[in-house]
Amino acid sequence: MPHAKKISEIIRVNHAGEMGAKVIYDGQIFALKLKKDFETLKIVEEMKAQEIEHFNFFDEKIKQKKVRPTLMQPIWGVGGFALGFLTAMIDKKSTMVCTTAVEEVIDEHYQEQIKELDFIVENIDEKGKKEFENLQENIKKFRDEEIHHRDVAYENNARDFFAYKPLSVFIKFATKTAIAISKKV
Repeated sequence: MPHAKKISEIIRVNHAGEMGAKVIYDGQIFALKLKKDFETLKIVEEMKAQEIEHFNFFDEKIKQKKVRPTLMQPIWGVGGFALGFLTAMIDKKSTMVCTTAVEEVIDEHYQEQIKELDFIVENIDEKGKKEFENLQENIKKFRDEEIHHRDVAYENNARDFFAYKPLSVFIKFATKTAIAISKKV
């Protein structure tokens, strides 16, 4: 199949990203429990539940398609947990900045993949079309849920964090870097 390399890349990077999202939320949940911030904890746990669904979808695809996961998983796991833990230890607003920054990058990332899959679906035989359309439909659904997470974080005062801009820029840079590396490594 001529598009197999691109599909493997999409599955690998999304698997890594959803694993990263889960561990960011794990770090936040751990910190929020320590701080006894049960209001923010409830919000974060709801978002994490959707990230688990996203991860499980791509984890199944990794197994089905025999795609090698990113070699960076251990590093992303430690880094994601640390990012989540540290942002949640600061306060609720910094916790929400983490979510807005990551989800804005993921929105763009998923939009790009949807366009790539549009091209593949338009240029593939009927036999393979259904599989790519299923992948695309799930990415669209997950993108909508990520946008919802971003919106919830903005509704919970992410922009009011005193260092909103520098923290957001840092997290976006780290997220974009992790995406670029995970596509290939």
